[in-house]
Amino acid sequence: MKKNEYRLLGIMSGTSLDGVDLVFTELNLSKATNFKIIYSETIPYSEKWQNRLKNSSRLEPAELNELDQDYTKYLSEVILKFIAKYEIDLLDAICSHGHTVKHRPDKGLTFQIGNLPKISSLTGVPVVCDFRVQDVELGGQGAPLVPIGDRMLFSNYKYCINLGGFANISEEVEGQRVAYDICAVNTVLNQYMRSLGKDFDEDGNLARTGKVNVDLFNELNALKYFQKTPPKSLGIEWVDKYVLPLIDSYTLQVPDILRTFIEHIAVQIAACLETSSASEILLTGGGTFNSFLIERLRSYSDGEFVIPKKEIIDFKEALIFALLGALKLRGEINVLSSVTGAKMDHSSGRIYEP
Repeated sequence: MKKNEYRLLGIMSGTSLDGVDLVFTELNLSKATNFKIIYSETIPYSEKWQNRLKNSSRLEPAELNELDQDYTKYLSEVILKFIAKYEIDLLDAICSHGHTVKHRPDKGLTFQIGNLPKISSLTGVPVVCDFRVQDVELGGQGAPLVPIGDRMLFSNYKYCINLGGFANISEEVEGQRVAYDICAVNTVLNQYMRSLGKDFDEDGNLARTGKVNVDLFNELNALKYFQKTPPKSLGIEWVDKYVLPLIDSYTLQVPDILRTFIEHIAVQIAACLETSSASEILLTGGGTFNSFLIERLRSYSDGEFVIPKKEIIDFKEALIFALLGALKLRGEINVLSSVTGAKMDHSSGRIYEP
């Protein structure tokens, strides 16, 4: 008989390079799945780690292997400090996404570092990880993976939108979950703030002072990705190849870049929504704290954008990776083919014992 109650750590590192998100949660999968976030924390990356991860997609295989080894050790240390700080015991598993350095599903490739077997021996706890690879092997995008959690934990919303390194959306359509990446968000906004020595644009205040460059705005919206139909997903390589060179081909001040890009984000997200004033749209991810972005988004849609409590904004993805891990431990479906385009629904991830 399968157990229903799990004590889990969910671990997530996103492309915006904010840091490692950790959630200690108790999940009950008996009927309607419910959860309780007991402890949560983001461990910011040092400047050294930010630079190593930012440049990781360009590394040669030997260098990438070394980074994988180092990052697995680093991630294990972060996890052990979190467990010690909050005196956590009786863990069923650590459920870790790792950090994406390559994502080219069109080439049959996705690679997340920090998912080596030694993460289990270093932490002394069973680990469920490496959730994306199997889906790509089955012809899927390997992303997004969060929508099954949207279905099981947040089904009362018409749409779930995460504003992280990229914006992604999830919704139920005729009994099937549909989800995809919309556009870049913090991967671009934070890149230009770092050129000013800051990690992010607090409340979007600098963007608010800028002006929309209409030509750049139109060129951004004309990128081929936005004409594709789902399933589709984005990786940092797409930003490096298409978005940043396009922006840099214009000689603009940072406030104007931010202002133009926020307008682009708002337009692209609004284009994905079919809403009425009764439609509730859950917003999560770091971009939710950019009040100017939220203002511009609201100006393009009549739906009700719901901003939940801070722990859900910050840690929804880490929470859902804990859920993915629990489903994998139970041998149950945790990746939906309707979302990723894989040949079939499946139970994805690798399980390592200490």
